[in-house]
Amino acid sequence: MATHFHQKPNTYVSHVQIKVSNLDRSIEYYQNVIGFKVLERTEQTAALTADGETSILSIEEVKDALPLQKGQTGLYHFAILVPTRKDLANFVQHISELNVPIGAGDHHVSEAIYLYDPDGNGIEVYADRPEEQWIWNGNMVYMTTEPVNFRSLLAIADGTWKGLPEGTVMGHIHLSVSDLHKTEEFYTKALGYEVVTRYGSRALFISTGKYHHHIGLNTWESLGGSPAPENSVGLKSFTLVLENKEKAEIIKKNLREMGYVVEYFESAPKFGGRQDFSTIDPSGIRIIFTLEGE
Repeated sequence: MATHFHQKPNTYVSHVQIKVSNLDRSIEYYQNVIGFKVLERTEQTAALTADGETSILSIEEVKDALPLQKGQTGLYHFAILVPTRKDLANFVQHISELNVPIGAGDHHVSEAIYLYDPDGNGIEVYADRPEEQWIWNGNMVYMTTEPVNFRSLLAIADGTWKGLPEGTVMGHIHLSVSDLHKTEEFYTKALGYEVVTRYGSRALFISTGKYHHHIGLNTWESLGGSPAPENSVGLKSFTLVLENKEKAEIIKKNLREMGYVVEYFESAPKFGGRQDFSTIDPSGIRIIFTLEGE
């Protein structure tokens, strides 16, 4: 796995904060199925870790939580990037033994497994192919969705799954948004991302540093939609790491000029980097910005 895509100077996702209806049930799922360990727990929250030191995902129980509804904006899935194809193979072997229902896709740049947690929050676990194999046409990277070759994948599994391996990162986040044009303008003009793939008129993928995508955006089920209520399960926030203070000041200026809030979010997660500021995107999705990172 190339590590530079998830280090500075790239603007990458360091942490995702989600809401669930039953903390104990969710912890059991994320430990036993996905392979996280609990780094820190309170009565209502848990910070989950792969390396025992940092957290890339935190979950929070919402009292009397409302279920997810179609048409809402928010999380499509968060994507956990494992270091090697063999790690992905061992994960597939592990979940097949548990008879967990999955989806899968070979996207040429990566091989991905898709799951849902007990509240319907979307999860991807994936491994990147070497970046030398990616196909670029100018500034656009070739991505597709083909069947995963499970025979080839399982052929390299060795039955040594002991949970998510050290070196696992939050590879990207994919969002359900209400207006793709307005969203593209926000993420490119305000935050400085570049569009690297378009899927027709309903989805696009953006990144920095020529990654295949740090953020995916689509209106497949959320066109014209509105955010879920605060007491719904789903995405609470995600954290982006900025290169330096100068970059942060440029983004703050862009946000203010475009009419978006620049504020401090009191309920930001403890992990993923100390908050510098926060905003809300055109679909009502909360973003935390930090200067801390690799």
